[in-house]
Amino acid sequence: MSTPENTVSRRAPPEGAKQDLGRLGVFVESAQSSLGKGADALASVEKLHNRTLGARVWSWRYIILRRVSQFGFLLLFFGTAHWGWQVAKKVPLLTGNLSASKFIGLIPLTDPFAALQIFLTGHALQQQSLIGAAIVLGIYLLIGGRVFCAWVCPVNVVTDGAAWLRNKLGIQPIFHLPRTLRYFILVAALLITVITGLAAFEWVSPIGMAHREIIFGLGLGFTALLAIFLFDLLILKNGWCGHLCPLGAFYSLIGKTALLRVRFDKNTCTRCGECARVCPEPQVLNLKKLDERGYVFSGECSNCGRCTPICPEGSLKFDFKPLIRGHNVQADAIAVQRRTR
Repeated sequence: MSTPENTVSRRAPPEGAKQDLGRLGVFVESAQSSLGKGADALASVEKLHNRTLGARVWSWRYIILRRVSQFGFLLLFFGTAHWGWQVAKKVPLLTGNLSASKFIGLIPLTDPFAALQIFLTGHALQQQSLIGAAIVLGIYLLIGGRVFCAWVCPVNVVTDGAAWLRNKLGIQPIFHLPRTLRYFILVAALLITVITGLAAFEWVSPIGMAHREIIFGLGLGFTALLAIFLFDLLILKNGWCGHLCPLGAFYSLIGKTALLRVRFDKNTCTRCGECARVCPEPQVLNLKKLDERGYVFSGECSNCGRCTPICPEGSLKFDFKPLIRGHNVQADAIAVQRRTR
């Protein structure tokens, strides 16, 4: 005969106890997973800090290439204007400025934002300007609108320098501004253009001012660059490019269609955060969205290449959008094979 004690010992636990045990199991599993990810992230950071000198230099490759590109464009303009560089007799290499230029005396290149402002003033655009705007627009629709910001714009050299010095000195921002502010400034510039009949941003653009003073020695370009440098250094990190510049906002809208993207491999990412630490637009590296899409979707990404070489696990790489899905499927298959070994 069973005793009351035995009867109690064989009795099933109450439903509430089962739920509590289930929650406890989920909590323990989640905690173990979090501890595992934290350990992986720390290992990634340690791997990054223990790189050889050669690996460190190699990680600067996109920064070096961007400086070559930015100074190269300035040199082409300067050499043509002051040293008479030609591709053939009476065929100048690159004339004009960053708003409107002509390459090898044949190919017109027009800033689409400048063309849009001229159109909104009520002036008719010449056929050459329309062709030039279409060429530049087509290029940026393919490789990303904000490629201009990281690979062509001379102001980027100044803002990158301010960001580097700011990090070295540990300067904290005086205040914060929403990054969406640049879109309101973009709309305001276009509205002022319509109301006044003047290309509003072209009149005050520090990009144009800097280019004119560097190439032709005219204007207040260096004063504008100094103001931006001090603003980015002392007041707001990535203040001009990341929060205020309407040209960057305009190219961000174009950049959403770009074929050249930064692909994300969720299987190798350890969430160490090193990519966001160096990115001038860290909001584009939203891990939840990266998991969903498999690549950096936001047009605010400038394809500067800061994140790809810094990633200790190689989880971020340049790729073409039509190929990304297939490459991520391959990466998933490789990850499954490694887990089943």
